[in-house]
Order: sequence, then structure tokens, then C-alpha cells
Amino acid sequence: MPSRLTALVATLALVATAAACSGEGEPAEKEPDARSTAASSTPTVPPTPSEALGLVEGWGPDRAELDRAAKLAGRMRLPDLAGQVIVADWSGTRAPVAMVRDLHLGGVIAFSSNVASADQVRGVNAALTRQVRRKWPLFLGVDQEGGVVERLRGAASRFPTFMSTGAAGDPALTRQAYAASGAELRGLGFTVDFAPDADVTSGPGDPTIGSRSASSRPATVAEHVVAAADGFSGAGVLPVIKHFPGHGSVPADSHLTLPVQTKSLADLEASDLVPFREAVTAGLPAVMVGHIDVRSVDPRVPSSLSRRVTTGLLRDELGFGGLVVTDSLRMAGVTRGRSPARTAVQAIRAGSDVLLMPPSPAVARAALMKAVRSGTLPRRRLEQSAARQIALLTHLAATGDSGKSVGSAAGASRSLSAAAITVTDGGCSGRLVGDVVHPYGDPGAVSAFVAAAGRAGLPVLLRRSPPSKLADAKPRPERRKKEAKRQFKKRLRAWKKSESRRERRLDAWTAREEARLAVGTGIGFTGFRDAPVDGAVAVATDSPWVLGQVGAPVRVATYGDTPAAMGVLVDVLLGQAPAPGRLPVKVAGVSRAGCAGQ
Repeated sequence: MPSRLTALVATLALVATAAACSGEGEPAEKEPDARSTAASSTPTVPPTPSEALGLVEGWGPDRAELDRAAKLAGRMRLPDLAGQVIVADWSGTRAPVAMVRDLHLGGVIAFSSNVASADQVRGVNAALTRQVRRKWPLFLGVDQEGGVVERLRGAASRFPTFMSTGAAGDPALTRQAYAASGAELRGLGFTVDFAPDADVTSGPGDPTIGSRSASSRPATVAEHVVAAADGFSGAGVLPVIKHFPGHGSVPADSHLTLPVQTKSLADLEASDLVPFREAVTAGLPAVMVGHIDVRSVDPRVPSSLSRRVTTGLLRDELGFGGLVVTDSLRMAGVTRGRSPARTAVQAIRAGSDVLLMPPSPAVARAALMKAVRSGTLPRRRLEQSAARQIALLTHLAATGDSGKSVGSAAGASRSLSAAAITVTDGGCSGRLVGDVVHPYGDPGAVSAFVAAAGRAGLPVLLRRSPPSKLADAKPRPERRKKEAKRQFKKRLRAWKKSESRRERRLDAWTAREEARLAVGTGIGFTGFRDAPVDGAVAVATDSPWVLGQVGAPVRVATYGDTPAAMGVLVDVLLGQAPAPGRLPVKVAGVSRAGCAGQ
């Protein structure tokens, strides 16, 4: 570690020196030294087109694929080249063919608002592929992590949070699960998924990542990131690991502000950077750079705009030769106090290859063209980025088949949840609930649980709303114009009597309802960012830290509220299945990390 850290410091110092000499806070591009080549008397083999661009192998595409891509990028008109490095968001549910074609965008990213159904989104991707004619695949991306980040709800099989993988502790199972998810995405026409998260969560103080991380242990995160990414790649979908250099240990959300990372380089090397280093070693193809102020590397500059971070740390120190994608350029962490045009150019100069979601794709494209024409951004830099993207998408298009139908991954999702479910308090075998249960708390989880309980034949009691004649209070009467005082007081007494009678009847109804529900075992469900919900059984469907804040004698972490996760939960509560998972993070206030080995 000391020698690695020394090398890193030296690398960053060189990058900093180059930046200082360039006059704009960014180093000038390195070009081959023609004099030294001419002075050499040894015959040399001319570099291939991709070698001339400085592109290396080891992250997916072979030399032939890189050379083809370099030739294609070299022949592009500057407007097309500038558009190729942009991936935009879009509005509505109709294919944004004109925008992609007119600006020659690399592609688009779909969000929930763009998705109405599986058939609709499949049609969008098919229309883009068919009508935007390219000699390489389009960058058709989606944020489909599982858990709280799923843009295709209702259009693809649901998966639990990525923390499920850390709880299950089986990289082979992780690979199978994300291969199945990737096959569905491929079947819907997507070529890219912005997953998995390589962030190491720091615990309850992590407001952004949480259950999106596999664990708070760097080695655990690393092995499951590599496994999940391999699964996606095997299905022909490009995995983009994120958010370099690590978002799990900063106490702020880059959607809202620029988070400050105060760790030393040594601390980063020992924690946040571990999964990314392992991913590079494993040859993973793409990395997303987040918007983080890394004080030990490039103070007060978002990492996505920092050459010291993107090139110095990721490319030079970690040795990453693949595709670098910015996080969304609409986020406050990078927009506040900066012009979109300057941001686009600075991100490419820093070392990124894809500009994700610039506020205006047209403005970003124009800014890149202007920078090239003015000499502040070498055309070669855009050719590198475009060639990496084209080579990688072409390489993955030849991998796997045409994808699988929606629903084909449901079994893999259930297998992951079955291996992850964790009981921290209460029995590790046998039935954990009575003959009847009363679920409450997070509405989505309760709904999925009720359906699963029904399939298993477990009776469920749900709280009913009181009749409207008891629940709806009549407003206090106002004195009418010219109404006699005695008459008004009479109406007021009648109203008070009526309301008193209604309230007594409501109290009686409520007491009967409580008595009815008391027959069932109370199961409190706590979902994403919910306050802890207690009961005879407490279930955390997102991050498990809430389990340490309740007093329930039985506490369970499911790491998801999918139909499959709730089905697994019912089986465990009925004593029909084990709970083999173990907490992948530290949770204060629980009895144990799990039942495995008990």
C-alpha cells in the first residue's frame, strides 16, 4: 500500500503540473514526439488507427474492433463527432428519433416517465435502432439497478436492492441474477444499464447510496460488482459501474449539492477505491464518474470535471482504458455556478467519453465544436471518446443472443431474495407468526405481502377505514344573517349533541377494529426513507439499519419489496424456508448478523 500510494501521489503531481502549464486548469493533450521517431534508426511498424489514438485493449473490444471504430470516428464530420459523445434524456413516450438523428447523438437514456409498458418501450428502442441508421449500435441506456432505482417498473421483472447480493454472499448467484436481468433488458432493446453501484456505503449517514451498495465492506462490494457486471456483459448489455471515486462515504447528495470527500488518499485507497480497482483488474468496460469534491486530489472541483481525478486517478493510476461516462450533467453537484457549455468541454478535457444528460444537448454539442475549432480541445480527444463508445457497443452486440421475454428473470430475482433474507432477532427455524397476521406500514410492501400471503393461504387482517358517517365531522354551524340568538344557540346545541354521539360511536367502532386486528400477529413494514415501524415482527424492505431502532422480538431484512421478496418473507415467517442471509453492513441494536451458522 505505501508504494502504491507514493506512486499515486507522484502521478497526481504530474497531472497537476501539466494542468498548471496549460493555462486553463487542464493539461494539454499529449501528442507523439515526431522528432524522436525520426531520430530512431530502428524500423518501426506503423501504429494501427486505434493505437494512433492511444486506445488500449483489456476492457472488452479487441484490436480489430478498436481499429474499425477509430476509422469510423476519424471519418466523422465535426458536428457528428461532437454529437456522438452525448447521451440525452427525452420527454414523452414516443421515440425521440428526430433529436437523435438531427444532433447525431450517441443515444438516449430512458426514465420512468418515458415508459408506459414493455411493448411501448421495446417499440421506442426498435424505432430508434431502425430509423437512426448507424454502422454501430446506439447507446440506449436505462437506470435499472433494482430496489429503489428501477425505471422499468411494470415493464421488466423487479429485482431487490443490490445490497441483497452482499447479504446472500454468493458471487455466482449474483452473476446469474444480473445475467437474467440483462437478458430482459436486451430483449427490450436496451444496450446499456447504468449499474451496478460500486460505492461502499458508510452506513446510516450515507444519504444517497444506502441499499444501492452491496456492503460497507470494500472487498464484498468489489466481488459482487464484478459478478453483476459480468452477468450484464454476458447478456450483451453494457454495465456502467458507478460513482467513481465513490459516493457511499460522503454525507450529501450530489443531486442537490456538491458533496465534499475529506478522506485522505490513503483512506480512499483502502476503502472507496477498492471496488473500482478490482473492476479495472477484472477488465470491466465502463465507469461512471460522479460529482464529488475530492479534497485530497482536486479541491473544490467536481470529480466529473477534474482531470486529476478522471485521468490522473482513474486512467493513469488505476489503469482504466475503457469508456468513462459522466453522471447526469443536470445535477446540482455540477450545474451550480457553471455554464452548461463550459461544463461539457471541461468534462471531455478531464477524460470522460460520454456526456450524460447535458441540460441542452444542442448547447453541449455546439460548445464542443467551438472548442475544437478554437484549438482549446483537440479533435483527437473527441475521436478517442467516440471510438471507445463505438467499439464497445459493437463488441457487446456480438455477445449473447437477442434477449429474453419480460418475466423470464422472475425466478432469478426470487433466488436472490431467498438467499439474502436475514433474520437478526427471533427464531432461526420454525414458525414466526400466528395463524393470522396484520401487516401495516409501507403501502407498497404491504400490498405485495398481502398478495404473497394470499398465495400461501395465510389469512391477513388489514385495517379498515371507518364508515364516512362516523369519520366525517360536520362543521360547526355559523350564525345566519338575521337569525335570532336563541335559534342559533339551539342549532349549536343540536350540533354538539350530534357530534358527541358521532365521536362516541367512532370510538366504539375503533375499539372493535383494534380488537379485531389484535387477533393477528402485527407485522410492521419500513420502506425507503420511512421512519421505523415496529410490531411483533419488524421488516426492513430497504436498508436494514432501522432494525436496530425497533423493539420487535422478530426482525427481518428483505432488502426489497418485490413480489418475489415478499413471497420469500411469507415462507420464512411460516417456517417453510430458512433465512440464510447475513447483514452486509453493521447494524447497532440487533441480536446477530443473521441465522447462518446458528
